[in-house]
Amino acid sequence: MSAPRFPVDASDETLLSHVRPPDWRNPPPRDRYHLVVVGAGTGGLVTAAIAAGLGARVALVERHLMGGDCLNVGCVPSKALLHSAREYSARGREARDAGADGAFADAMTRLRRLRARIAPVDGAPRFRDELGVDVFLGDGRFSGPDAVALGDAVLRFRRAVIATGARAALPDVPGLADAAPRTNETIFDLVARPARLVVLGGGAVGCELAQAFARFGSRVTLLEQGARLLPQDDADAAAVVRGALERDGVVVHTGAAAQRVTRDGALRRVHFTAAGGDSGELVAEGDELLVATGRAPNVEGLGLDAAGVRATARGVETDERLRTTSPRIYAVGDVTGRWRFTHAADAMARLVVANALFFGRGRVSSLTVPWCTYTSPEVAQVGLTAEAAIAAGVAVDTFTVPFTHVDRAVLEGATEGFCRVLVRRGTDRLAGVTVVGPHAGEVIGEATLALGRGLGLGALGATIHPYPTEAEALRKAADAWRRTRLTPAARRALGGLLRLFR
Repeated sequence: MSAPRFPVDASDETLLSHVRPPDWRNPPPRDRYHLVVVGAGTGGLVTAAIAAGLGARVALVERHLMGGDCLNVGCVPSKALLHSAREYSARGREARDAGADGAFADAMTRLRRLRARIAPVDGAPRFRDELGVDVFLGDGRFSGPDAVALGDAVLRFRRAVIATGARAALPDVPGLADAAPRTNETIFDLVARPARLVVLGGGAVGCELAQAFARFGSRVTLLEQGARLLPQDDADAAAVVRGALERDGVVVHTGAAAQRVTRDGALRRVHFTAAGGDSGELVAEGDELLVATGRAPNVEGLGLDAAGVRATARGVETDERLRTTSPRIYAVGDVTGRWRFTHAADAMARLVVANALFFGRGRVSSLTVPWCTYTSPEVAQVGLTAEAAIAAGVAVDTFTVPFTHVDRAVLEGATEGFCRVLVRRGTDRLAGVTVVGPHAGEVIGEATLALGRGLGLGALGATIHPYPTEAEALRKAADAWRRTRLTPAARRALGGLLRLFR
């Protein structure tokens, strides 16, 4: 059993009673399972729950904590912290300055309390008692193409699913590992607010946590090696986020290449060069150092060779139906190297149950997967960005609605941001949608439905939206598209028609 990475208080004891019960006894294995699932993060849990609900004999194997990253060290704790930081930031300046340390400590206590509250849904007792899944806690590895070994137990299967996820990866920077850096797996262990924090990586995790700690009063320096933050998102959206971070006090360096890390007691120094190198070597200092530069698939110790499963540095190789190179074994979630989002793992799990057990032919390329970065403002995306469309050679027409033109945003004083809709040139067929605003993650769902179901921008425009809502930005984009259809010839024809009825 792996030790938990977080401090144990009453809330964490409750959490562990579900995700790693200290008195857990593994059941005796059945003769043969319809499905053995290795890994109990989101992908594994959803796979096991659906298969068991359909009557399959299912075994679920987890070497660490049920719920995986999302519950324990990912989505759940990070969004709890972001909420607290946003609430604290909304207070008056004097109130913020007077209570930063106490507010941070309260936020971490709240985080652990809410994580424990959510834990039963993902817990071993529920999967055993309510769902009928045989839950095995311990190190499982494939001992052959149709068996997983767990200590003295052997779990034989008709089909198996690998759902072991991914972990934070440290870049190859001299001195970094010796500086005891934090990752998403350990940053939520903190109980005291660091006065200074250095963040390596300007993707979603780096931006979210840089802003959260800055709002609690930490002096935050964010170093991103690329030319801009959020490289997978719309460039203008990334610029909005950078502006928001800098207003919250984050010092942002893009084009920043870490050269080495040194440590003097609790002080960490990141020596880096900026784009162009004209300034020579610069130094960012922090009492804590957070690394958020990428992920590595959890494939070690799984016995993949014995199972005939091929993996690379990116992850387990799968085809369009999520089959690995072994005909009995499938894989879902972060370990495949595809979209590394909780909701994507959930979607892949739903597809793989049909494919693995019921002769389904669902293809992973059929999934329409949005994503959202939960900074303030949020950035949500589905489909292509303008840059991605150019790279793919897809000709598009672009319609951008600033939130200054959306009444709900004006009324709430949240006009920073926009809704950008890309349609394939000369049509209303959606190619991609970007939303930047306080509730972008909620608005993107409607666009995802339209894109996934082949609905055009005209259909979004014909949808009646409650007034006032931010989703009206989609209708306004459709109105802009319609105006492009009213060519001079069409206008003359309509004018002639109207003159007939004078």
